[in-house]
Amino acid sequence: MRPLVTRDAGHIGSVVARILEEWYHVTVFDDLSKGYRDMVPAEARFEQGRNHDTARVIDGAGFEAVVHRAAFSRVAESVEHPARYEENSVLGTGRLCNAMLTPGINKVIVSPSAAVYGESGVAIITEETKTAPVNPYGGSNLAIDNDLSRRTHAGERAAINRRHFNVAGAYGSYRGRHRQETHLVPVALEVATGKRASLTIFDDDLPTSDATRVGDYIHVRDIANAHVPALAAQEAGQHDIVNLGNSSSFSVQDVPEGVLNVTGHPLPTKIHPRRAGTPDVLVVSNERARTHPDWIPVHPDVTTMGENAWRFVPDRAA
Repeated sequence: MRPLVTRDAGHIGSVVARILEEWYHVTVFDDLSKGYRDMVPAEARFEQGRNHDTARVIDGAGFEAVVHRAAFSRVAESVEHPARYEENSVLGTGRLCNAMLTPGINKVIVSPSAAVYGESGVAIITEETKTAPVNPYGGSNLAIDNDLSRRTHAGERAAINRRHFNVAGAYGSYRGRHRQETHLVPVALEVATGKRASLTIFDDDLPTSDATRVGDYIHVRDIANAHVPALAAQEAGQHDIVNLGNSSSFSVQDVPEGVLNVTGHPLPTKIHPRRAGTPDVLVVSNERARTHPDWIPVHPDVTTMGENAWRFVPDRAA
């Protein structure tokens, strides 16, 4: 099989491409606006461009599936620039799907955020939990889901949706590397290296066990591993939605403690007002994921995720 993988020059995408390269001949398509050329696996073919330009890459290339990761993914940015998320994520994905029609590519895999669930009001989120995003990031993901459902029911293709939660860890040298880091575990590691003075905790008076936000963290390789069987599954007319997570809750305060265990460096913290659009609790049931497809997370704790990432952090503190 020849899959096209979009936006694979970033953290999750580079690991997805690296794992898929063990099974398939992969082409990576990325505009490098948020990624890096050297994050593309050496064995993969690389094409540079935006979501909106996929037709020129798809035409005549013989792709049989698309793994689409080109939606933007920052909550705060989406609140500040919602139109940017509509234009890139929603409209760009629509153009990608239109480009897939002519050559008859009938399978697309997306792995969006579980931000589509928003403030669910339930302790454990399942695939049947009502979607109610609380920020434009989650809203753009849900709009993509709804469009894929419409196209799937019209018989255009199969859509495989692997919703994931907070991502951490590394696979070899493929690690989180954002120009402006906003994700909790990499930020905590930056504090450990001395690159940042302190770790910001947004709000500490929430109705949770230690008054900080609670989330479900998943190792980046566990996300990538779920894509291999997904490429072999589903037929046109089917839309399969599966949540990927550990079914374990970790609070924001658990992360600096885990990073301390890994690095030996205490992390000073500062409390800031709550960020708009951030749910208090977001924990997933992975019961369906464990049975369909046959998948199980192999790195289930934050300490292991931090340890994997720490191994490849440049300029580590002594």
